[in-house]
Amino acid sequence: MFDTGNMSNELNAMKVDVARLLSMAGQQMFDTSRERTAALADQIKAALAELGETVSEEREQLQGLMTERSVASLASAFALGVVVGFMLRRH
Repeated sequence: MFDTGNMSNELNAMKVDVARLLSMAGQQMFDTSRERTAALADQIKAALAELGETVSEEREQLQGLMTERSVASLASAFALGVVVGFMLRRH
């Protein structure tokens, strides 16, 4: 009635085909995610480089202000130290 040998062969062939298709789909998803990760890493590197430049510029500007107004900077630092000291003494 049914040719079980023929059905078994067809099922095995289908199993191999499905496994191959799933493997290809998995590889494509892996490649896509790798490309997206690399693009995101490049964006993060660019943002960090820009942030580093900005921080460096701000540091130079702050250093210039402290040099120009050294007495005011020293007085501000002293006052801040006194305030923090009082706050820590209370706790």
